[in-house]
Amino acid sequence: MASKAAYENKAYIETIVTQKWKMEFLGSYDCWNDFQERATTRAFMLYDRNEDGQDTIVVSFRGTKIFNAHAWSTSFDLSWFEIDGIGKIHGGFMKALGLLKVKGWPKDIDKQQDDRPAPLAYYAVRDMLKELLSKNDRAKFIVTGHSLGGALAILFTAILAKNKETELLERLEGVYTFGQPRVGDEKFVEFMKKKLKENSIYYVRFVYGNDIVPRLPCDNSELMFKHFGQCLHYNTLYQGKVVEEVPNKNYFSPLEAIPMMMNAVREFIRSFTLWRSKGRDYEEGGLLKVIRVMGLIAPGISAHSIQDYVNVTRLGSKDILFHPKRL
Repeated sequence: MASKAAYENKAYIETIVTQKWKMEFLGSYDCWNDFQERATTRAFMLYDRNEDGQDTIVVSFRGTKIFNAHAWSTSFDLSWFEIDGIGKIHGGFMKALGLLKVKGWPKDIDKQQDDRPAPLAYYAVRDMLKELLSKNDRAKFIVTGHSLGGALAILFTAILAKNKETELLERLEGVYTFGQPRVGDEKFVEFMKKKLKENSIYYVRFVYGNDIVPRLPCDNSELMFKHFGQCLHYNTLYQGKVVEEVPNKNYFSPLEAIPMMMNAVREFIRSFTLWRSKGRDYEEGGLLKVIRVMGLIAPGISAHSIQDYVNVTRLGSKDILFHPKRL
């Protein structure tokens, strides 16, 4: 739900967090992209205080807004950014997170000399977490996001590891992404597997149906992008299973064209019927119905909807959601 709320404006997010979820709203940040020279990245934070147990801070990165051309240009920037000893990483995602044109990823930046009109996402979120966690020894945090937001969530963790932010990594309980694209090469994958294991960080990728985004950029000899971590894959009936890689991993397969079209038809029909059996919470609006129609033309597009990922966590198989096996 935090991944979904990230697409809304600040006032809406604050209202949902404080009045509906009864949690503390910590702020919403429109962050600077040094390469696009505009604030195109957004993240918000909330605090779930629990008197009887562990307090949890949630960091949610916003995904790609459907009508935002600048955000889409970030996703289609397939340039590599290489970090010595870590590997090659998707350039567009790195830039959205706060990569500096000249300095790359310094551990710290001089705020007094920083004349940017908005903060850089990585540094703004990191500094807020340091401040909050220093005041509460029992608090931990999780990071989440849908689509581009999912990529930023796992890359935020990667840069914490790169800059040896050990105290933060020890307090990071989990990274949960929804419809996340691939972000790095095989060397980066091995680096992240090692760091996640060393710090006991639980990383889970949710993938629904034929969602095209988790299948891009391609895992082939030309592009060499790789996924890693535990993947929970759900079909159109919201039945899930743990897999190492989703079926039809690179999407563009002639053999899968007919099954994908059949799934798109089922999703279109369900758009008009699900709320009748499950309640008004599952009623889809006009824009989402238009996206379902687009899915009939290009199967996999409508499957990327954040609504299906919300449905997965509410209607999906509970056995793997709460007791997933480790790969």
